[in-house]
Amino acid sequence: MKYDEKICSIALTQCEGIGLIGAKRLVDRMGSATEVFEQRKELPSLFSDFRPMLTEALDHDELFKRAEEEIEFAEKFGIQCLTLKDEAYPSRLRECDDAPVALFFQGNTDLNRLHVVAMVGTRHATNYGTNFCIEFLRDLAQLCPDVLVVSGLAYGVDINSHREALNQGLATVGVLAHGLDRIYPYAHRHVAKEMQHNGGLLTEFLTHTNPDRQNFVQRNRIVAGISDAVVVVESAAKGGSLITAGLACDYNRECFAVPGRRDDLYSTGCNQLIRDHKAQILLNAEEFVKAMNWQAEPQKVQNVQRSLFLDFTPEEEQVIQLLSTRGDLHINTLVVETGLPINKMSALLFELEMKGVIRAYTGGTYHLLG
Repeated sequence: MKYDEKICSIALTQCEGIGLIGAKRLVDRMGSATEVFEQRKELPSLFSDFRPMLTEALDHDELFKRAEEEIEFAEKFGIQCLTLKDEAYPSRLRECDDAPVALFFQGNTDLNRLHVVAMVGTRHATNYGTNFCIEFLRDLAQLCPDVLVVSGLAYGVDINSHREALNQGLATVGVLAHGLDRIYPYAHRHVAKEMQHNGGLLTEFLTHTNPDRQNFVQRNRIVAGISDAVVVVESAAKGGSLITAGLACDYNRECFAVPGRRDDLYSTGCNQLIRDHKAQILLNAEEFVKAMNWQAEPQKVQNVQRSLFLDFTPEEEQVIQLLSTRGDLHINTLVVETGLPINKMSALLFELEMKGVIRAYTGGTYHLLG
């Protein structure tokens, strides 16, 4: 049997007993999903923590039959199947331990844009939250017109964010808790269709998947992982938005919350995030762009003969060259441009900072010293 990376990646997601983290770990260890299946009988001897019973689970023809059906559906409706090996796979998300080994995307935007913000909040958005979405995205479009806006297509803050992003000409992506054979809620189908022409729809779930409660919690990690920052507009004391905010912190993403009056039900969660130092207070788009250092103009940096004083690795030279020609850049941009894992990039930037070559700014942006 000839294995295909897309088929194997989808099949791996359907294998009972593997789990999200287990699937990602296997692909990372073996180098590809194809290798996982080709060497499935050797996995127990290669990895002491791999349970032998999983070898049998990987040996089911039904896994491949289901995967092939999904690929046929995707090809019929112009859906991209993105594996961890694909360049178009969101690189920010790829570095998360529980990243999906396969994603399905129907749209026309680059998921690796230089600036990505997630906007989340309650399904019961008040006028205060709705107006914030409108004003924030209106101003953000002027300050940072290349930004990609991510949310979950749900009622309230999610759909308000998608609509206003489209109104402002910003690309916007909805992360779904079901397959691309349906739109839930159905009332948002017209917005979803418009998003496919300026953004798109993204999911890890196969067709015929019901939008069950646990799926919404699971998809929240994609919303957080794909983004540079998560903005919580409104939230009660408990809810999916706070889960997304917690994931953003776990993934070392920036987290912002819009404050509200202490007795407003749907400001309680935001106020708690700010009080507990889990999110920065957010009042407007200008403060957000400044905190993320997204408005910095590329600076002309003199070509200092650093090699006379310090020795740099090829990877360090690559980062220096990028900062020299492009100006200040966010760590996620450097990851995208160099292809280095985020953990290796973090260590590399730390070394360059210790050498006095770069300076770290608030929001994860780095500046090359002259």
